Amino acid sequence: MIIIASKRNKTENILKKYPGAIIADVTSQAEDGLVRLSPFYPHNDIPVPFSEGYTAACVEGIWQGLKVFENEDIDISMFANDTMKDIKRTVRKHGHVLGHRKGVHGTEILGYVEAKHQIYIPTYRWMLEYKAMDIIERIRQASETKTIVLLDYNTCCDVDDKTKPLSHAYLVKAYVEGLYPFNDINTEKTGYTTDNSPKQLSLFD
Repeated sequence: MIIIASKRNKTENILKKYPGAIIADVTSQAEDGLVRLSPFYPHNDIPVPFSEGYTAACVEGIWQGLKVFENEDIDISMFANDTMKDIKRTVRKHGHVLGHRKGVHGTEILGYVEAKHQIYIPTYRWMLEYKAMDIIERIRQASETKTIVLLDYNTCCDVDDKTKPLSHAYLVKAYVEGLYPFNDINTEKTGYTTDNSPKQLSLFD
């Protein structure tokens, strides 16, 4: 069984609710190999959707780089950010968000939900399949006999929620369980060519 929980919850409280669970931090603050599941992790060579010839260091760099504000267009320098820092582009600095450009040279601006459908979700899936399948298999195997609690700062599991960021931990859970959103997504459309506290256990002990 796989559960999504907030990174802000205390470990002892999670283990009281799920005794014997494996706590798996999949955020950028993870202190083991699970950090590779963070959208901020610099795997490098991740294709930018609808942008032939462009790749990025991390999923978040693509998401932020294609964002369009009222005072600033896309910023392809985000694609090269491999530091796991200073990737966010904020409303405070750039003004109201208009949407996400559908590709570096695209003319269409996608709304928030549609951008999640066409940019974030397929990009994160590509990252899982090409950069992190070893971790996915370990989680799948462990979840057959144990409860796995995936920690994320965002816990929204509704891909169509217009008000909250989508939890990437949810996408990990969905992929492991064979329920990844838009499993039949048109790959040509995206430009991809896919294929004393209680003891805390770790997938990487």
